[in-house]
Amino acid sequence: MSSDYSPATSALRSHQHPLIQRMAVAIEAAWHKYLDLSPYQIPEGLGYVEGKLEGERLVIENVCYQTPQFRKLHLELAQVGNNLDILHCVMFPRAEYGLPIFGADLVGSTKGGISAAIIDLSPVTSDRTLPPTYTQSLKTLPPHNFSQVRSIPEWGDIFSPFCLFIRPSNPSEEAEFLARVDQYLAIHCTQASQSQPELANTYLSGQQYYCHKQQQNDKTRRVLEKAFGQEWAENYMTQMLFDVQQVAT
Repeated sequence: MSSDYSPATSALRSHQHPLIQRMAVAIEAAWHKYLDLSPYQIPEGLGYVEGKLEGERLVIENVCYQTPQFRKLHLELAQVGNNLDILHCVMFPRAEYGLPIFGADLVGSTKGGISAAIIDLSPVTSDRTLPPTYTQSLKTLPPHNFSQVRSIPEWGDIFSPFCLFIRPSNPSEEAEFLARVDQYLAIHCTQASQSQPELANTYLSGQQYYCHKQQQNDKTRRVLEKAFGQEWAENYMTQMLFDVQQVAT
């Protein structure tokens, strides 16, 4: 674990919405603070991608790590011209750890502000409940007071009761959302560092269900298909964004 964290260099990040910049730094700082990181092999050709979407330049940057508890820590930043900025983050536990899946997304632009901000710790147990230690810690967090709470999508039965999906309406709400991200990360990383593995692949089916549901996000798929084609989009959705741990044979 490293306390001398400095943000990764990113030509894209410096041109994105300020909340995306701050959240990317916060996520990576938490990973370095709490976890024992090592490199993760990103599939060839998917670390940095450029394309065109309706005449606008589309850029995608991916940063990934792994740890003893997490198969893959994934932070994706994307931008379409000056009209769309995206941050996407998922922390995939190894299948022998009963840890929920941390997921967070920001969607917006420097001109139009943040239109969607979501964060959750999604359970992977058979009964789709969080471990009691998580529930206890999350219940102690101060209540939030966001003015625009958004509806969970139809495929969102993977999310926990603590899922927060909002549209921040001002800088104060942006700061409050970022504080909640810090709190979720601190709880998750602390719990993970104290956890012990169970039987191999105990929680694989829960992760498979999570990925299956996330792959049904038509908005993400349509953007990728328009820019890169259907085959490439399918590969990116299933091999980069929501890949499933393979069982050794």
